[in-house]
Amino acid sequence: MVEAQDRAAFAELFAHFAPRVKSFLMRSGASPTLAEDCAQEVMATVWNKSHLYDPTRATVSTWIFTIARNRRIDALRKDRRPEPEDLPWGPEPEPPVADVMAMQQETEMLRVAIRALPDAQRELIEQAYFGDLSHREIAARTGLPLGTIKSRIRLALDRLRHAMK
Repeated sequence: MVEAQDRAAFAELFAHFAPRVKSFLMRSGASPTLAEDCAQEVMATVWNKSHLYDPTRATVSTWIFTIARNRRIDALRKDRRPEPEDLPWGPEPEPPVADVMAMQQETEMLRVAIRALPDAQRELIEQAYFGDLSHREIAARTGLPLGTIKSRIRLALDRLRHAMK
């Protein structure tokens, strides 16, 4: 079949493997429609690339099911990619001036509220939110117990929440 692309041999191969490939794909989570489409693509690949099959590297079934597995992976990747029409094009529109002003005022209010926190709470808030450290990392750096870190951060957040109202 490889050299001559024998249609009769391929028909036998198709009859044997296409249903098995579809079943394999469905067991891996593909819908019946997707499994059917992928199985068709796999068998078309087998026909078009039969000259690439190397019997010293794998059996025919291993080769075919590897192609099927790769098609399934490609289909999953395609499903997870956003369609081009869903992607934003061009620069984002500028927010309204009123929104920018409100954000600047809130930022300043937050800055003042953070400065008003007791030093112990302010330092932990800065490490957690501006230093991007986990509570465990802060405990390791400061030598304070993890429970103390959590309590102080919770108290600081409550104070900030009230200050921002």
